[in-house]
Amino acid sequence: MPLSNNATHYGAVAKTFHWLVALLILTLIPLGIIATDAPFETSEQLAQKAWLFSLHKTLGVTVFFVAVLRILWALTQPKPALMNGDKPVESLLAETAHWLLYGSLILVPLTGWIHHASAEGYAPIWWPFGQSLPFVPKSPELSHTFSVLHGILEKVLLFALIAHVLGALKHHFIDRDATLLRMLPGYPATGPLEHKHSVFAPRFVALVIWAAALGTGAGLGLFAQPERTEAAALAEVETDWTVTEGDIAITVQQMGSSVTGSYADWTASISYDETAETDVKGQAEVTISIPSLTLGTVTDQAMGPDYFNVEEHPTATFTADLISTAEGNTAEGTLTIKGYEQPITMPFDLTIDGDTATVNGTVTLDRRNYHVGDSMTDEGSLGYSVDVAINLTATRAAEGE
Repeated sequence: MPLSNNATHYGAVAKTFHWLVALLILTLIPLGIIATDAPFETSEQLAQKAWLFSLHKTLGVTVFFVAVLRILWALTQPKPALMNGDKPVESLLAETAHWLLYGSLILVPLTGWIHHASAEGYAPIWWPFGQSLPFVPKSPELSHTFSVLHGILEKVLLFALIAHVLGALKHHFIDRDATLLRMLPGYPATGPLEHKHSVFAPRFVALVIWAAALGTGAGLGLFAQPERTEAAALAEVETDWTVTEGDIAITVQQMGSSVTGSYADWTASISYDETAETDVKGQAEVTISIPSLTLGTVTDQAMGPDYFNVEEHPTATFTADLISTAEGNTAEGTLTIKGYEQPITMPFDLTIDGDTATVNGTVTLDRRNYHVGDSMTDEGSLGYSVDVAINLTATRAAEGE
């Protein structure tokens, strides 16, 4: 069987691409549904769900590169004429389905890939080239948008695939021509030699279908950012040092990958006198609104009863003495999460320039001490250690304020 196409038949390369892509797509569609619906309440279930999504993503990237190679090959080859090229409506539908398939084979895996690259979360792609993409930042908003695009375009792909299969079956069983057979290995060359349909009309119709699908998705509100759990209202605090900027970030290990998030809403009451003659220079009380946490694709899961349980425990508090000795600075006190208290010692770097102070501190917690994720007993699924980093700039209140 020749490798290349000619005017009446497809060559071995085109046939191989066709059936390889078909096999991958028919695997990916049910795999994605199964992975999405799989539970993740326990370590074993989470590991299974992550494995399914990793397989789905890896095969999806494979489809992208195979599709690119298939299109590049098609651009170098003559395309056998349609068997129904003398029927304008049928040929328009057939060519439209082909354009939808070719475009979807690029757009569906690409949007899924961007969704993956822009998200903090689990289920890595199984390859050695990293999980990021150039010019794609980590962004929950961007990740959500491309997740929606992926889902909408996936439905267009499914529509085109069904139309393609039904068309092939019609040719075989009703028209009784060689459209289906000539894509099989070893089938002899046969068919008309001339195309008798518009070249541009199918492309235009395909664009209209994609635009209609995206417009429908927008009309249904699919692109709206998901509502977050309402953050706990934090009372204003009296403080000698006012935090002007800063963040509290956490990093967890999930399925062997680091997932970093931060709290958008927190307050700090700080008293500190660097001239005090005792080692204890002041005190701090930090109150954190747990629902303000953004933690990639697992944000909603982190709010649940087995994790932070924000419905009953919307805040966490850290009260500490601020100690300065020749060995360095430490905040020694108590951290309370979900009603569970644990002693904490956090080393920190302090720089005071006049009435402006900068603080950088880190501490590693064990989530089990606060009964966060008790069902996750496998450290390979969700690490026990949680790294907390605090960075802030504060200004000293003027005397009399």
